[in-house]
Amino acid sequence: MSDPILLERDGGVAELVLNRPERRNALDRAAAAAFAAALDELEKNPPRALLLRGEGKGFCAGRDLSDAEPLTEDAEAIVQELNPLIARLSSLPYPTVAAVQGPALGLGLGLALACDLLLVAEGAKIGSPFAAIGAVLDSGAHLFLTARIGPHRTLELLYTGRFLGGREAVEWGVANQVHSDEALLDSARSLVATIAAGPTSAFAASKAILARVTGEGLSLADVLAAEAAAQGAAARTHDYGEGITAFQEKRKPTFTGH
Repeated sequence: MSDPILLERDGGVAELVLNRPERRNALDRAAAAAFAAALDELEKNPPRALLLRGEGKGFCAGRDLSDAEPLTEDAEAIVQELNPLIARLSSLPYPTVAAVQGPALGLGLGLALACDLLLVAEGAKIGSPFAAIGAVLDSGAHLFLTARIGPHRTLELLYTGRFLGGREAVEWGVANQVHSDEALLDSARSLVATIAAGPTSAFAASKAILARVTGEGLSLADVLAAEAAAQGAAARTHDYGEGITAFQEKRKPTFTGH
């Protein structure tokens, strides 16, 4: 039996791969534990950028409900096993990109939206299937979707249970880019490699500021102060010196992330 989660590296880029294609990469308890272990490894040895993707024809169909027991389940599995994955993925201090082909539903939707950028295939299927089973959308997707498309469109998806295809997901603002199913992975890898070659310490500062804007509702004065502090810290990095020198010498900079 193959590992349900794979962690692959190429230079400064890491790929976190959902590897249960026979189940459309739905996560059971073993896969959730393996996902957590992969995040532990990333914490020990952080990459400069991360690509989250799924093997096969689907990104992630959500939580594996094949052994769910109606009327006896409680929130324990969600609170103790799944929610921490979303929280940790969302708070990673470096750029993250999700590449979605096929279904990204329920937990899969939360995992995709917990990443900074979302690339989708034309054949992607994005949304909440829970209206069909009498359940409530979880995995942080209420927050993630509302931040991207507003409460009115979020509730439309929840009430109707319909799914967005790749092009519609971009039109609605759920995703950043749409590609053909065949080109998605190469396009995502190219984007992540480009990001990883950039000034990733500065990117981390911007990501932290945006997290505070979303989580704390910072005022303009607060944002200006946070930006000034981040810029002061950036001015003491190798990448800042390299960037300014390269600009003055009219050449392409070589950033290290430090």
